[in-house]
Amino acid sequence: MRMDIAEPLERGMDAPEPERRLEALAEFAALAKAGGGESSGGNGAAAASAGGGAGGAAATAASGGPEPAGASAGGAPEYVNNHIHTIYSFSPYSPAKAVYKAWRSGLATAGIMDHDTVAGAGEFAEAGRIMGVATTAGIECRCSMAGTPFEGRLLNNPDQKSVAYLAMHGIPRRNLGKVQEYIAPYRARRNARNGLMARRLNALFEPRGVPLSFERDVLPISQSAAGGTVTERHILFALANRLTEKFGRGEALLKFLDGGFGVRASGGVLEKLSDAGEPMYEYYLLGLLKSQLVEQFYIDASDELPGVAEFAGAAKEFGAIPAYAYLGDVRGSVTGDKKDQRFEDDYLDELVAWLAGAGFLAVTYMPTRNTKAQLARLMGLCERHGLFQISGEDINTPFQPFVCEALGDPAYAHLIESTWALIGHEAASEADPGGGMFSADAVGREPGLGARVKRYAAIGRESLRRDRDKDKGKGRGKDWDRH
Repeated sequence: MRMDIAEPLERGMDAPEPERRLEALAEFAALAKAGGGESSGGNGAAAASAGGGAGGAAATAASGGPEPAGASAGGAPEYVNNHIHTIYSFSPYSPAKAVYKAWRSGLATAGIMDHDTVAGAGEFAEAGRIMGVATTAGIECRCSMAGTPFEGRLLNNPDQKSVAYLAMHGIPRRNLGKVQEYIAPYRARRNARNGLMARRLNALFEPRGVPLSFERDVLPISQSAAGGTVTERHILFALANRLTEKFGRGEALLKFLDGGFGVRASGGVLEKLSDAGEPMYEYYLLGLLKSQLVEQFYIDASDELPGVAEFAGAAKEFGAIPAYAYLGDVRGSVTGDKKDQRFEDDYLDELVAWLAGAGFLAVTYMPTRNTKAQLARLMGLCERHGLFQISGEDINTPFQPFVCEALGDPAYAHLIESTWALIGHEAASEADPGGGMFSADAVGREPGLGARVKRYAAIGRESLRRDRDKDKGKGRGKDWDRH
């Protein structure tokens, strides 16, 4: 597609209103289907490295080519991602833009995963329908591990002991409103603490000529007024903007941070932050600040944290899959926003066994963030305790690739199948409240998790075909049980 046509449509996907974003996306899809799109290139990583050309299964769906059904072009790996953040937590991407970027990268599926909100999930699903990309919906929350054997331990949250990041995956669309209602009080309490932390940060920086206001600088760059969440990243991104306004980009700013706060860039981050022309400068600065400054203004979370048992129970009530988000010991942060630190690995056997007994159904992890040895150990524990494995690469900055190239390794092929099973779970739960992968009926029919994953993966692939047929006017069937 000619850039003079594509660029205005891409900008339209950044509009303030969801309706306008979806209109721009639909116009792009219509032009692609009419023959104005780029030719179908390779899938996944190949498409991404080729400069974002529309490739693979998703591209053929939007351009009117062969039905994808998760198929890969030319034997290339099939790529999926279940952990894409949007502007409703912290990300440069609206839900429509996130799906568009996933499509351009050659993803066969895409999953929204925002902190403490599902405000963008409806738009994300509609964007997936427009582009022919299968989608899932989830929410990520920090929960209290008080009263468990892991109280007082550092789990997967670098900032606070006794607190864990947990996720609900595969939320049926009909229950998004209930999930949003459930999490709203916790989000409001978190925002009160955000205001206190912003003021604490301002107390450090205002005397040095860098004032920071929660109301003036932080809230406007969030979607708080539209049901979104404010995070520590919003606070630090607002500070990054203030710092570059005061010192410009480059040496003066870096000397200020090092001399006044002990925040020191090194390696590739130093190279990026020494380049005044770097287009993503504030995002690299955000990563540096998050890795080294948080402890100077962080306030422990308390009443904004759901209890771990409560969260798992709520997820099941909403037809979702409660999952623990494995982090693992960090040695050289992939995203540049975490310092080297030890997390769950010292007691992982105990933790996974406890999760299985405490009502959790899954563990989610990100293959590029861990070593093969870490992943092999985790996968073995999940298999031993019957926990569903979900993969997704945390996307919240513009320089992160949507494609996880590790999924091209046969050792992780099961994560592709489990993604389609997650999509099938969501689709079946939408059609029948008791139709999910972990429902009594499903477990009674197929007690073995492997057999259930296979059946629900077939449902997931079929759901994409049916959605495409519906768009073509053929209608959509309802008999999920035929799988």
